[in-house]
Amino acid sequence: MVSNLVFCFAGSTQENGMMQHRAPATTKRGRTFKHLMCLSSALAGILVVAPNLQAAPAKTAKRSQAATHNATVKRSPVTAKEGESVLISARRRAHGTMISVGSAQIQKAVPGTNPLKVLSQQPGIMFQSSDPQGLDTWSSQIYMHGFMQNQISTTLDDVPLGELVYRNYNGLNPIQAISSENVGRMDVSTGAGAESVASTNNLGGSIEYVSSDPKEKTGGTLSQTFGSYNMFHTFARFDSGKLTPSGTRFYVSYSRNDTDKWKGGGNQFTQQVNAKFVQPIGNDSSIKAFFDWSDLHQYLYQDYSLDILHNGGYYIDNYYNGKNSGYANAYHAAQGNYPSYLNGVSDKADAAYYDGSSNINDYFGYLKGDFALTDRLRWKTTVYGHGQKTLLTWSNPFDASPNGAPMLEQVKRPSIARYGILSSLNYDVAHNHIEAGIWYENNRFLSSMYGYEQPLLGQGSPINSVGSFSKLSPFMQFYGQATNTNTFTAYAQDTYHILPNLALHFGFKSLLNVSHAGNAYYNTAYYGNDAMAGGVGLTTFRAFLPHISGDWHFLKHHELYFDIAENVHAYPQAQFKTAASPFAVTQSAYDISRPGLKPESDWAYAVGYRYSDRFMDATVHAYRVNFFNRLQMISSGAIINPQTIVANVGGITMNGVDAGLTLRPLRGLAFTNSLSYNHSTYDQNVKSGGMLYATKGSQVVAYPQFMYKTALSYTWHDLEAHIDASYTSRRNLSYTGDTKVPSYWLTNFGTRYNLTNLLKSSGRGQFVKGLEIDFSVYNLSNSHYVSTMGENGFPLSGDYQSFLVGAPRQYFGSVKADF
Repeated sequence: MVSNLVFCFAGSTQENGMMQHRAPATTKRGRTFKHLMCLSSALAGILVVAPNLQAAPAKTAKRSQAATHNATVKRSPVTAKEGESVLISARRRAHGTMISVGSAQIQKAVPGTNPLKVLSQQPGIMFQSSDPQGLDTWSSQIYMHGFMQNQISTTLDDVPLGELVYRNYNGLNPIQAISSENVGRMDVSTGAGAESVASTNNLGGSIEYVSSDPKEKTGGTLSQTFGSYNMFHTFARFDSGKLTPSGTRFYVSYSRNDTDKWKGGGNQFTQQVNAKFVQPIGNDSSIKAFFDWSDLHQYLYQDYSLDILHNGGYYIDNYYNGKNSGYANAYHAAQGNYPSYLNGVSDKADAAYYDGSSNINDYFGYLKGDFALTDRLRWKTTVYGHGQKTLLTWSNPFDASPNGAPMLEQVKRPSIARYGILSSLNYDVAHNHIEAGIWYENNRFLSSMYGYEQPLLGQGSPINSVGSFSKLSPFMQFYGQATNTNTFTAYAQDTYHILPNLALHFGFKSLLNVSHAGNAYYNTAYYGNDAMAGGVGLTTFRAFLPHISGDWHFLKHHELYFDIAENVHAYPQAQFKTAASPFAVTQSAYDISRPGLKPESDWAYAVGYRYSDRFMDATVHAYRVNFFNRLQMISSGAIINPQTIVANVGGITMNGVDAGLTLRPLRGLAFTNSLSYNHSTYDQNVKSGGMLYATKGSQVVAYPQFMYKTALSYTWHDLEAHIDASYTSRRNLSYTGDTKVPSYWLTNFGTRYNLTNLLKSSGRGQFVKGLEIDFSVYNLSNSHYVSTMGENGFPLSGDYQSFLVGAPRQYFGSVKADF
């Protein structure tokens, strides 16, 4: 395929909008038409070549001039080196709730760090993880203005990544889709999210990843990082540079991250390959292809409850230690003989298991055509595919293996196979930037769980839960289910530039999502006399979801904006009893809940003000959300033998405000402070298992009412240093708010020195084009704190084993060279 693309464009004489050889307009038109015809087969028949197709003139300033003014204010500075490829679309920059985090800011973090952790430096955004880099997929978690991560949409180069959750049923975690070093920027809507984003769950905003393009000059990047607990991160990237006069180029990269857990035994390992190909066409068109392979194997940290934290301490973890003694300890514990350090814990059996792990393998890619049909009309189409196979394990000490061993290895084996297409048209006329598009996706999600036999003590090696299961045979199946989902969305929007500094936006989105669960298996010998939900389906349909916003740059340096939108969350799928999905229950439970089910939806409102000049940036952002038809697992029916169902339990009313101030009194010195307040409460009480729980008026679980963030940075010549601190107030563990986790402070430090100028001055920088070293400290004060919450759900009242504790102080150092 790539060789055909190179052949098609080998004769082109234009790149990046700059003419290398002048030619008559008719010649340009004919040549571009020929190129597109040559590529039509590569786009699987979806690209229809218009009869009047022509290359856009080099001067494109006429398109969205007013929006460009707005973009200048909101866009983080992106150098040519960082993002030669990034086409800035006016519609993404015309909304005042949109912010951007550029690659320069992402690269300031420890190499390999989850970009979402960098995003959490913004007001109103909270990221939690049990490891400093945020790579533990079981524990990584982001909230934005009170919304959980499964209510925030994520995309990569417009391609949907599905729900941002551990057991994703329709996508993949962004860290498994692209290496952090290849992220060009993140465009983030902190309001309700743009209607053009391909998503079925963006109740609370959107995060759009944009990958960097291959560089125009041949070269590469190599970086190596070392850290505490044998942390080892390697990243290598090769850029081909321009292969043809038209600008054909590609890159390929490999990253590897390996670290021991900071408590307990085992390691967390990921490796990843990214590749991207770009073929410019004419002045302002291109063909792009992207490929990702990700391989993840991680031992997980043990979940905590307040009982374990207060009576067992901060360093309790699973028994696995890579030695026979770890299995022996777990074996004895399953027989009721617990280690002495658990004496104060009331639930000793759940306080530690032998092990738990994640094994996830992804293949992901797309082919995109972005064509300027005229100087006013642009057409973009993307086809994509994604396959994922997963093994999620834990040693179950409550059920015996057939051979008599007092525990078994319980393995969930979900898989995803999805493909889709996105297509949009952009048209600029008068003062209007008009856009319309569609998205279709088919997704097949297989959900199953099996039991594997563990050996008798001293009679064999225990199962390697991060190894291959291909040669192992399960002795039983717990359940199985196949869910097929078809999603279709269409949107239309117009940004009207009344004045060069004033823009009004109106758009709407239509959503049709149809899911059908079948091929259900339910182990009645294990679970009892019922059946898995199967042969059933649910439809989410909304013909008109409006979005209205405005953006006004008044006077000099001042900006006002507002944003109003309605959104809906399609019915989610999940594995049995793992989430509030109507399909993740028994058939009888589904039959009880189905007649009254409604999809979750909301109305989101935001208004804000920004001031920006050389010495100061100031922001105020206020928002309100009315959230309806919240889905939750509850117990229904008789008190003696209740039935767990998924039902709508009411709404949430959310009001919040962020305020931020950055001062730059001296060149190179910046001092930033932000304060966030969120009052988000449940509107109704909840009845479950015959009991009424007083949830009305209680703050939502897991999200703090107050957050404070501060950072001080200073750059002097080639040396840069920064220190940041954040405060997170108490968070509710239970829906009624009768149990809470404590507040905490977290402080980090980092410094970086760029040796590039030193190399050049010494005459040794001819091969090495850039060289820098950095050192950083995570959790400088070695605070003990609760990080992730709700990985196992939340209790209506009381304590529950469903949070993780944060990592202690750790040190990192790295060297990066550009060639």
